[in-house]
Amino acid sequence: MEQTEVDQTLTELQKTADDAVLYKAVGSLLVKAEKAKITEELIERKELLKTRSTVLAKQEERMRSQFKEAQTKLQENLRPVSPSSK
Repeated sequence: MEQTEVDQTLTELQKTADDAVLYKAVGSLLVKAEKAKITEELIERKELLKTRSTVLAKQEERMRSQFKEAQTKLQENLRPVSPSSK
């Protein structure tokens, strides 16, 4: 969701003139900022979000694998003992 917002903002910034007066939100304030600086910050934010997304995807995959392993072990341990094995 945040990635989409960053992408949309970058798209709108490209349409804006280089000398346009721009403001960015800093807490509850709007502060005047240069287009180049805002663009740079948004690109960095986009890269950070992409990295986080990749890390979370890897963590999710690892957790799914561990869950599947634990589930398999649990199912093996809960199998009824056959009468012939006594």
